[in-house]
Amino acid sequence: MPRATKIVATLGPASSTPEVLDAMLRAGVDVVRLNFSHGKAQDHIDRAQLVREAAARVGKVVAIMADLQGPKIRVGKFAEGKVMLEPGQAFILDASRTEPGDIHGVGLDYKELPRDVRAGDILLLNDGLIVLTVDAVQGEAVHTVVKLGGELSNNKGINKQGGGLTAPALTAKDMEDIKTAASFQCDYIAVSFPKNSTDMEMARQLCNVAGEQWKHRPALIAKIERTEAIPNLEAILKASDGIMVARGDLAVEVGNAAVPALQKRMIKLARQMDKVVITATQMMESMIVHPVPTRAEVSDVANAVLDGTDAVMLSAETAAGKYPVETVEQMANIALEAERAEEVSLDADFTNQTFARIDQSIAMGALFTAYHLGCKAIIALTESGSTALWMSRHKIHVPIFALTARPISQRKMALYRNVRPLLIPSYSDRDEALQKAEALLVERGVLRPGDTYAITCGEPMGHPGGTNMLKVCEVR
Repeated sequence: MPRATKIVATLGPASSTPEVLDAMLRAGVDVVRLNFSHGKAQDHIDRAQLVREAAARVGKVVAIMADLQGPKIRVGKFAEGKVMLEPGQAFILDASRTEPGDIHGVGLDYKELPRDVRAGDILLLNDGLIVLTVDAVQGEAVHTVVKLGGELSNNKGINKQGGGLTAPALTAKDMEDIKTAASFQCDYIAVSFPKNSTDMEMARQLCNVAGEQWKHRPALIAKIERTEAIPNLEAILKASDGIMVARGDLAVEVGNAAVPALQKRMIKLARQMDKVVITATQMMESMIVHPVPTRAEVSDVANAVLDGTDAVMLSAETAAGKYPVETVEQMANIALEAERAEEVSLDADFTNQTFARIDQSIAMGALFTAYHLGCKAIIALTESGSTALWMSRHKIHVPIFALTARPISQRKMALYRNVRPLLIPSYSDRDEALQKAEALLVERGVLRPGDTYAITCGEPMGHPGGTNMLKVCEVR
């Protein structure tokens, strides 16, 4: 059984050579993430070119995701690079401070913090490793008492327990980065720290304007990492093409214990709403320095797969870790083993379901028929990829081959669970298109004489959203 769950890997110093990148793609990477928190515009343009060249060499469809930095809610720099904070000591976060920080206090990159907090609030620094209680706010200075101490170094992040920081999701830097991403026709753009659907709608408008000269519109992924995003989850999903369960910042704001249940809820809701979902952060963290994962990490990845996530993501593991290729190999093996244990519940999925669209009904009919007939494959002739997306929302141990004439649609579908996107010439004649589709899968060894398969297409051919035909065939 081919692996259904896709793998997103972050490009960085450890993985930016052609040799390592080629090996990572062969090991199972489907989407490459460019982290716009680091590097200049030209760095990302060069890396995007590196990815496209590697994909061509390896002969694999690979999507590129640009991950925007979002607001810099961070402390400033220290005179000696870091300080050691002890529980009970006073520490001042001062938005007006220009000199380097010391053991008594530090400046802020985020100048609005004094307006966002009040006495009694809890601030979590460096991913929650340091906890400060706000004692008082005096002008631009936030006076705190250290509740949980430790080493605090330059530019570490700040979160407020329970949320409530007013920083906008899209900064001036993000707006420039969207233009950069549009220049190399990025397939996905991940928006950091959105609080509501308005943030995603604004990102959509910026992307559409930036991509106009190339006639390119990337898909948008909302990174769910703020407390405020949770009650707005459904509206954010409607305004996006998918979400990322960004467990790092989210855990700091809502507490570690709340994240597993939220992860399951988000994956389930995204699938119900026909959106893609990526599970991210610390999935194989120990493999930054060790050649094998911990058993807890293996269970974590497997559980995300069993929940139905489209993709699992690697961050520092492939960007800066010692074992980028081995990490991808391990993740691919874990996903495959988890999928073998999956229960298929298609009949239950369709109970009490109604479909308002013909193309969606055809997609569901193809799934149901292929499953109960024991088909070897489902083939979707698709322009935009919508038919393949709908099919991929349901667990079925029948591979879905999405055939499109559009390279942009092909790359976008690289993220969809259980979908293998292939490029095929555009045909105006339906029968010719069906024959070529079968021939392509026979040539690739997917289908053999005697095998049955389900195939969907639209008639007339070549119209996005026009899928209206389902046919069950046997290879002669």
